[in-house]
Amino acid sequence: MSIDFDTGRAPVHVLRDISLTVPAGEIVGIVGESGSGKSTLALAIMRLLSGNARVTAGRIIFDDKDILKLTEDAMREIRGRRIAMVFQDPMTSLNPVRSIGRQMLDIQRHGADGNTASKRSKAAAVLKRVGIPDADQQLDNYAFQFSGGMRQRIAIAMGMIEKPEILIADEVTTALDVTLEAQILHLLRELRDEIGCAILFISHNLGAVAELCDRVLVLYAGEVVEQGPITDIFYRPQHPYSRALIACDPARISEVTRDLPVIAGEVPNLAAIPRGCIFSPRCTLASDLCHREAPAMFEVGNGHFARCHFAEAVAPR
Repeated sequence: MSIDFDTGRAPVHVLRDISLTVPAGEIVGIVGESGSGKSTLALAIMRLLSGNARVTAGRIIFDDKDILKLTEDAMREIRGRRIAMVFQDPMTSLNPVRSIGRQMLDIQRHGADGNTASKRSKAAAVLKRVGIPDADQQLDNYAFQFSGGMRQRIAIAMGMIEKPEILIADEVTTALDVTLEAQILHLLRELRDEIGCAILFISHNLGAVAELCDRVLVLYAGEVVEQGPITDIFYRPQHPYSRALIACDPARISEVTRDLPVIAGEVPNLAAIPRGCIFSPRCTLASDLCHREAPAMFEVGNGHFARCHFAEAVAPR
């Protein structure tokens, strides 16, 4: 799938030739710098892209149907019920002028026999499941009355209340401290095991991805540069960008220092994609070939692929 943003001047090529599969019962991570296209990919799956976004190629297949071709009414039947999304900031994604209970009842457009009492009971049960104390009473409260960690739990509860087949979690641990982050990761894993849903976990936190995910895609400037099983990506990364990201993880710093590792250079202008490998202007291994010719996606292991001329390739894809 490829997506452009119309700006009134040159189109910005935000995503290019993205291909991924999220099987039932599996947690797939997406990592990359800010601006790499992670959230755009999630919004495209939900069909919540802004008005100036345009899908220029590709399909999004769910239940043997192309989501991009569905009517808005048909998409509403899927969105929230069969494919749900938890956003990065629950303070902005939760409605500030409607109680938590009212919002959770609204989500249950179907089911619970259409009975308000049944829907309220179901909402309280889900809140209790994600660790909200006194759930029956909390339903009457508003978002501002909860802490950040509790708001995130409520957002996850709202995403899971209809037991979706796919849950998209977009930077859900970003604003949390390490204790709450660990609790949220544990909760997501338990919910996956409990209802068997697939989870697309978007994060810049490599530690969270390594702990939670089964597979991971590395996005750079709108392209998948590497993808594979979590152990392969973290212990045998084949793309220089993947190695650089891992090297910049603060958790790897063992000594006190004022200088944090960074990736030299800047993300390229997506309105004018450079020739050759997209990462070559910042890559310490780049050769004339890299600046001249875009690499193919090479298979470098069982289910492990890297888009690099210097990958330990067995076959191009």
